[in-house]
Amino acid sequence: MAAEQPSNSTPPPSPASDTPASGMGAPGTLIEDPSGMTDADRAGAEAEGKKAAQAQQGVWAPLSGPTFRMLWLIWMTANTCMWMNDVAAAWLMTSLTTSPVLVALVQSASTLPVFLLGLPSGALADILDRRRYFIVTQFWVAAVALVLCLFVLSGYMTAHWLLVLTFANGIGLAMRWPVFSALIPELVPKHHLPSAMALNAVAMNASRIIGPLVAGAIIASLGSAWVFVLNAVLSIISGVVLIRWKRRHIANPLGRERLPSAMRVGLQFVRESPRMHAVLARTVSFFLQCTAVMALLPLVAQRLHGPADNGGGAETFTLLLASMGTGAIVGAMFLPRLRQALPKEKLVRSGSAVHALATLAVAMAPNVYMAVPAMMLAGMALISTANVLGVSAQMALPNWVRARGMSIYQMSIMGGTAAGAALWGQVASMVGVRGSLMVAAASGVTCMLLVQRLVRDRQIEEDLSPSKAFKRPQVDIPPEAGRVVVTIEYEIDPAQAEGFRALMQESRRSRMRQGALAWSLLHSMGHPERYVEQIVDESWTEHLRRFDRVTAADVALRDRKLAYHQGKEPPRVTRYFDTP
Repeated sequence: MAAEQPSNSTPPPSPASDTPASGMGAPGTLIEDPSGMTDADRAGAEAEGKKAAQAQQGVWAPLSGPTFRMLWLIWMTANTCMWMNDVAAAWLMTSLTTSPVLVALVQSASTLPVFLLGLPSGALADILDRRRYFIVTQFWVAAVALVLCLFVLSGYMTAHWLLVLTFANGIGLAMRWPVFSALIPELVPKHHLPSAMALNAVAMNASRIIGPLVAGAIIASLGSAWVFVLNAVLSIISGVVLIRWKRRHIANPLGRERLPSAMRVGLQFVRESPRMHAVLARTVSFFLQCTAVMALLPLVAQRLHGPADNGGGAETFTLLLASMGTGAIVGAMFLPRLRQALPKEKLVRSGSAVHALATLAVAMAPNVYMAVPAMMLAGMALISTANVLGVSAQMALPNWVRARGMSIYQMSIMGGTAAGAALWGQVASMVGVRGSLMVAAASGVTCMLLVQRLVRDRQIEEDLSPSKAFKRPQVDIPPEAGRVVVTIEYEIDPAQAEGFRALMQESRRSRMRQGALAWSLLHSMGHPERYVEQIVDESWTEHLRRFDRVTAADVALRDRKLAYHQGKEPPRVTRYFDTP
C-alpha cells in the first residue's frame, strides 16, 4: 500500500475530506443547515414552496407541464397496451388448454421478467440516456406484438409458445418501468411529486378499464391477433413521439458507471436501508395474496352467469377487469383523506384485510352482479395499499439511486405476483378455483400481520436531498487502478465510547449505501481514546462518486459524529491506494 499523504500529516479538511471546512463549524458543533443555506434563505425557499403548493394543490396540476403531459399520455398508452396484451393472452390460453396451472402461468410469464431483469434495467436507467432507453423499450414491445400476431394468424400458436412470447413482452415492461419512474422527479417540482404519482396511478387504472374493454371488443369481433396488431401500432407511435422529445442528457463528468458496479451499489443501498426492508417485506406479502383473484379471473369469469346469453365469456372477463380498474380510480380520489385519517402501517393492514374480504366475496359470488362490486372493492383496496407502499419506497430513496431502488421495489411486486400466480394456480388445480381464492384471502391477512410484527418500520424519514457540503479530494496524480482505503481518526472520551460505537453503526450503513466495498471501526490497543473508521472503495473513481451521493442526512450524521470528537483538530483523514 502507498500513502496518498503522509500518515503523520493532517490534510486540510477542505477539499480533501468529509470533515468540516473552515466556516462550516468547529469539531463537535452541529450545522443548522447541511446544504450551506442561511436560515433566511431556507425560510424564503420554504415559504415560496408552500405558496406554490397551495396555489396548485389539485391532483391534475402536473399535467400543466407539456413534457409531463406528453409522457403521462405515453405511459397510459403503454399500460393500455399491457392490459390489452394480458387480456388477449389470458383468453387465448383458455382456448389452447384447460389446465388451471397454464392459465395462471400467463400472469407469471408477464410479470416474472420484471423480477429477473428489474435490477439491471434500473441500473441502465440510472447510467444511460433515459430518453433513448425509453424509445428502445417501445420498439421492443412493438416487435413482440407483431410476432404474436403472426403466430396466431399462421395457426402455429401453442400454450407453451404463448408463454414464451408473453415472457418476451414482459421484458419490455421490465425495461420500461424503472426509466419512467426515474424520469418523474425531474419533470415536476418536488411539491407536485405526490400528485404526479397519483396521476400515474390514475393512468394505470384507467388503462385497466380501457385496455380490457378494447381488447374484449376486438376479440369478440375480429379475434385475438388484431389486439396484438393494435398494440404494435400504438407502441410505434409512442416511440416516434419520444424521438421528437428534445431532452438534454447531461453526462456524468466521472463517466458512466459500469453496469456490474451500478447493480452492486443499488443492491447494497437497499440491503443497508431498514426502511426499504420494511417496504419490500410488506409489498411481497400483499401482492402474494392479492394476485390470486387476478391470476384466476379468466376461470372465475367462465363459471359466472353474466348478462350475455352465453354467460362467462370474454365479455364477463372484461367487465370484471374494468370493475376492478373503476374501483381503483375511485379509490385514488380518496387517497389524500385516507392518508390523513390513518397511519401508513394501519392503512396497509386495513387495505390487505379489505382486499382479502373482496377476494372472498368474488369466490362466493353466484353471478356477475355480485362479483362486480367485489371487484370494485378489490380495486380500491389495491390502489390504496400500493400507493402507500410506493410513496414509502420513493421517500426512502435519494435521487441518485432512485431508478435502481424503485426497480427493486417493482421486483418485489412482480416477484410476489409471479409466485402468487403460480401458487394459487397450483392450489386451484387441487381444491378448485373457489377454494384457492378462499385460502388466499385467509392467508393474506395472517401474513401481513406477521410481517408487520416481525419487520417493523421504526425509521424516521431522513432528508435525502443532495448536499454539496463534502468536497471532492484533489490529488496531483490520481491512481489509475486499485482500491482506495480511507481512514478517519477520532479522539473519543472513553465514558462516551458506547454511544459513539452505536452511532458508528449508522455511519457504516451510510458509507455502504453510498457504494463503499467495506467498512470497519478500529480501536487502538495503546490509546483507548483513539478510534479509526476505515472505508474501502472499489477504485478512485468510485471513491469520488461517493461525494456526489452525499445527502443532507449524511451531513447531519457527520455532525453527530463530530459531537463525540474531543481532539483540538478535526478528525484526521488519510487516503491510501493499492500499488501495482
